[in-house]
Amino acid sequence: MTTWPGDYDRLILDEVDSTNAEAARRAAAGVTRPTWITARRQSAARGRQGRRWVMPEGNLAATLLTFPSYGAEEAGLRTFVAALAVADLFAALAVVDIRMKWPNDVMLRGGKGAGILLESASKPSGLAWLAVGIGVNLVSVPDSVAPGTLPPTSVAGVGGMTVSPDEALAILANAWDHWDRRLEEEGFEPIRATWLSRAARMGEEIEVRLPARTLKGIFEDVDGTGALVLRTPTGVERITAADVFFPG
Repeated sequence: MTTWPGDYDRLILDEVDSTNAEAARRAAAGVTRPTWITARRQSAARGRQGRRWVMPEGNLAATLLTFPSYGAEEAGLRTFVAALAVADLFAALAVVDIRMKWPNDVMLRGGKGAGILLESASKPSGLAWLAVGIGVNLVSVPDSVAPGTLPPTSVAGVGGMTVSPDEALAILANAWDHWDRRLEEEGFEPIRATWLSRAARMGEEIEVRLPARTLKGIFEDVDGTGALVLRTPTGVERITAADVFFPG
């Protein structure tokens, strides 16, 4: 059994609407220590831009509630920390061909194995709290997905080891602690370099959908702020938030 990292509390629930929503409630109720929140079942889980997120029982639904001293821009870098932590979890479960899809997915053999959602609340001096939501397909996948998105896959579906959500959470929490400490001590560059070494479709054409336009171009880089660098026929675009699609 994996040892739990001592700097974090842990809350395990049978059912909740969403672990991110529970994190917001716990912060409002006065929780002050970093806390991992997980639930066996979620009745109203969500992904980016309010999309419904389906999390069958037996998979891992978890949120880390933290109280950062840094601002919103550095908080956004925790998406990359979370992705590397998930990759370490997959590797520990004997999964190969792990890739990162900007901005917030981790892929297994070309399918979506995990998603990440950051939410926060502000105060006059910065962030009041940050919730890092992570959903991992351990044993099963949703019955349906949005058109054009990555096909879902699971650890079990690609032949990885079977573990309980609680054991998976312990592995994930330790991996998060490792990468977050590196970010604090060494800055974003080692996080960025490791993420890029596993980036999906690096150097290839991708489609980037923004609220008012859609761009196609070559995925060139992720810069020092975490923005995607896209080379288009008209020049280089720096994308801070968008949905990315891979041409068939």
